[in-house]
Amino acid sequence: MPYGPEQDVNVRELLIRTAGGDEAAFAGLYDALADTVLGLTRRIVRDSAQAEEVTQEVMTEVWRTADRYRPERGTARTWVLTLAHRRAVDRVRTVRASTAREHLAGMLSRDRAFDEVAETVEDRDEYRRVHRCLASLTEHQRVPLVLAYYQGMTYLEVADSLSTPPGTVKSRMRAGLRELRVRMESDT
Repeated sequence: MPYGPEQDVNVRELLIRTAGGDEAAFAGLYDALADTVLGLTRRIVRDSAQAEEVTQEVMTEVWRTADRYRPERGTARTWVLTLAHRRAVDRVRTVRASTAREHLAGMLSRDRAFDEVAETVEDRDEYRRVHRCLASLTEHQRVPLVLAYYQGMTYLEVADSLSTPPGTVKSRMRAGLRELRVRMESDT
């Protein structure tokens, strides 16, 4: 049955009775709204287990704070769903912050199982070798490779920027890569 004005009145009455400590009213309120709260929290936190936890927290908060509900400010359903939305958003923020902290802690505390200076020197040496071998290619082979690998262009974008047919660019890149491999192997 779709939610309508009759249900609003019923939920409002249940919430007001819950504020007075009526456990039966709270049970009715729970039955009336728990599925809706769960649906909202599931859409926000995107994890069923987390959504169930948040729903339980929200319904517990409703039990504890029902006396804060003010009928003149909106429907009881809206009040409960506002609590649910806030709690779900808080959960998402908490999980994200926790993940970020764990990632940062992992980055800061990881043991260096290698010599960073030696690795940096090796990287620079490799960079020089690649640069030297690239410079030795013909312009028709070198330019498409540089545009693709250093500028991040697709071969179609390279073809467009060079005003060259895509098939020609593909062939030049393939030939350039083969030649680069040969030169890298002989430049050790």
